[in-house]
Amino acid sequence: MESLVARVDQQRPGEITGDTIPTGFASVDRLLGGGLRRRDLIVLGGDIGAGKSAFALGVALRVAQQGTGVAFLSGEMDEERLMERALAIEGRVAVDELRTAKMNDLTRAGIGAAAVRLRGLPLSLLPLAADDFETMAARLDPLRQLGLVVLDYLQLVPAPTGAARSTQDEEVALVLRQLKALALERQVALVVAAQLPHFDAQREHPRPTLDDFGHLGAVKQHADVVLAIYREEMYHPGGGVEGATELLVAKNRNGPTGFVDLYFYRRWMRIEDMLDPDR
Repeated sequence: MESLVARVDQQRPGEITGDTIPTGFASVDRLLGGGLRRRDLIVLGGDIGAGKSAFALGVALRVAQQGTGVAFLSGEMDEERLMERALAIEGRVAVDELRTAKMNDLTRAGIGAAAVRLRGLPLSLLPLAADDFETMAARLDPLRQLGLVVLDYLQLVPAPTGAARSTQDEEVALVLRQLKALALERQVALVVAAQLPHFDAQREHPRPTLDDFGHLGAVKQHADVVLAIYREEMYHPGGGVEGATELLVAKNRNGPTGFVDLYFYRRWMRIEDMLDPDR
């Protein structure tokens, strides 16, 4: 108690505490009280194609560019594909153009500059697939000064050794408890992207809700922060600005809920802050 009070007394107004990791998206950080917090489990959900992976990788890149160690574990892409996606995000170029090398001199220069920015970042790209949860978690052991761990995505995280055979919902609920314990043990902010098993795109109001995460309410129970990505154009074509994206804060154990406006450049798989766009 004494150390906590001393820290509060010494903290200047508006100063970010040492356990807070800014996402690099100014509007998101303002709503979350400065950013993500170490020891928190953050679940990021959204419909298929809404931009979950793009946002998760974008946060990982921005945090690493601040000098904080990041581990990004993917169940869908290997290291080369992830780096390809990172180059597309940073260089503002379509992945297809990278694959076919169909780029003009200006684009090539942008890719070269992006490669320089990415080189040497404290960012580790690792596989998510493993025989069990413990094997996956052990991949973090060699990494030092980690602040953020990102997993893409929840339904591909392996169950712990010895877990009883059960339904997928029960297994995911168990994995969520293990992820929260991992965040506490490693003293990191842990972000895990998730599919929405109870989401119905045909309903009248298709913005994701906490109930859409399903899995016996385990996300609602164990996550400290629940984020959801929503793009109006996916459900009402022509009814909204193309690329306009909402990041909903559906649960925030230590702060307010609400939403922020982002913009999704689908061609580049890049998300930017609508109010504080990147230059």
